[in-house]
Amino acid sequence: MALYEHVFLSRQDISNQQVEALVEQYRGVLEANGGSVGKVENWGLKTLTYRINKNRKAYYTLMNIDAPSAAVQEMERQMRFNEDILRYITIRVDEHEDAQSVMMQKRDDRPRRGGRDDRGDRGDRPRRDDDRPRRDRDDDRPRRSRDDSE
Repeated sequence: MALYEHVFLSRQDISNQQVEALVEQYRGVLEANGGSVGKVENWGLKTLTYRINKNRKAYYTLMNIDAPSAAVQEMERQMRFNEDILRYITIRVDEHEDAQSVMMQKRDDRPRRGGRDDRGDRGDRPRRDDDRPRRDRDDDRPRRSRDDSE
């Protein structure tokens, strides 16, 4: 049997329990056709780059699959009919990774932003030596139009 990584996007307005029910439904399809599902990762609700069927966000889910190609084709066929599934992709791999996927590592390794005092390696701003008030953008100076540029 071949090894696959399968990622599907489900609609933003379904609950986490419904996403888990979708995973169980497709796990049953694969097992009925002689396959098995290894690791399942729920990546959570993420913003889409562009709208898909009027959805701005989607639940991302990764499934590691060990199944014959006929089982994967049957699962994909059933996903086409499901209105809750926006997109899916199945990729054949040589081996499954035992560690967390890159998406889950990215969430854990993200540095936390500090408060106002945490300026990182930039240091503090230099202090102004003069006591002049800062000039506002709404001063009484005339504005040049774009046509007048020389």
